[in-house]
Amino acid sequence: MSFDPLVFRKALGKFPTGVCVVAAEPEGEAPFGMTINSFSSVSLDPPLVLWSIQNNSECFPLFEKAATFSINILADDQQDISNTYAKKGSHELAAEHFHMGAANMPVINGAIASFECKVWARYPGGDHVILVGEVVEMEEGELKKPILFHDGAYGNIA
Repeated sequence: MSFDPLVFRKALGKFPTGVCVVAAEPEGEAPFGMTINSFSSVSLDPPLVLWSIQNNSECFPLFEKAATFSINILADDQQDISNTYAKKGSHELAAEHFHMGAANMPVINGAIASFECKVWARYPGGDHVILVGEVVEMEEGELKKPILFHDGAYGNIA
């Protein structure tokens, strides 16, 4: 069976996901971030999470250099943050969008939860690389609802 990649992507979009910004500051680089919806928990002991990045992403070389990263779950009032870091060429974190977390990684202000991670493993995954991170610190923000992404559009929990 062959798959049309665009039809496959559209079908995958039927699964609602949260929206996150993954951020990092590799040595010698400015703090940067990109919007993702490929985040998942892996393990409680040790505390592991994962996300994936497309091999041809403009952020790929930076994440290849990064030994640490943060994953920031966005609240439903942070669609502007999601849009900002989803754009090509728009990945350097604006000073008003982040602070340095307890483990000295860039963390998005106002996120409903943030996980500071050290890279546990990188796995090839077709046209993506799967990054597994060990959570070393976390923050829980205000009790807000998350942004959802479904069928190519933002949504929220009623």
